Amino acid sequence: MRIARFSIDGNVAFGVVEGEPSDQDGPVIDIIKGHPFAEFERSGQTVPLSKVRLLPPVLPNKVVGIGRNYAEHAAELGNEVPDVPVVFFKPSTSVIGPGDPVPYPSFSSEVHYEAELAVVIGRMCREVPRDRVKDVILGYTCGNDITARDAQRSEKQWARAKGFDASCPLGPWVETDIDLTRAADLGIMCTVNGEQRQLGRTSEMVRPIEDLIVHITEAMTLLPGDVVLTGTPAGVGPLSVGDEVAVTIEGIGTLTNKVIKRG
Repeated sequence: MRIARFSIDGNVAFGVVEGEPSDQDGPVIDIIKGHPFAEFERSGQTVPLSKVRLLPPVLPNKVVGIGRNYAEHAAELGNEVPDVPVVFFKPSTSVIGPGDPVPYPSFSSEVHYEAELAVVIGRMCREVPRDRVKDVILGYTCGNDITARDAQRSEKQWARAKGFDASCPLGPWVETDIDLTRAADLGIMCTVNGEQRQLGRTSEMVRPIEDLIVHITEAMTLLPGDVVLTGTPAGVGPLSVGDEVAVTIEGIGTLTNKVIKRG
């Protein structure tokens, strides 16, 4: 199912998205009682998707990113594939939702898009065995690991380059009906102003999702709602003020954001 977090009339709730844009009345959201990290009931009370504002589908305690997990992307930036996964963090203040603006950071003049499959954690976990990874995943959403590339190069570490405000759009919802086998071969596309910039598949990952979760949880506890960004395919490039960037992942949906001038 597609689980969305949304606001309507000043209230915030979770709901299950039902229907498609081609339906006569369009998709609707069936508001749920409770939250998606435990057993919940559908209320039967529905609202049109067009009448709500979609929010980030989760509010993660932390976003754990994986760098250089696609060989062609590593090569396009002049890097080797690392011997072990490169792990970095994006703070909770970097997370925004579908349709939210991305203010261009004042310290950078080279901001790049990076379309990524985002794994949403469903339960608290640590030292997860490989065969239990499927049990700790709630579902998947689209992510955009927006990066200040010039700062990443000059500062030799990635905290500011990848952690600035609004650098982690997530959405439009969490798709829970994708298992690990299917997640291992999904199409990923990024467009800027409608022009295709990235096109790849998750099967191109150097290390699969299971290996990433095992590696991360050897060191730290993941909490319900935490997000793991699994890396980006080749084709990254610059964004400018006024650009509309969209990340589409097969079986999930499309996440769209616009770059604006920082006020």
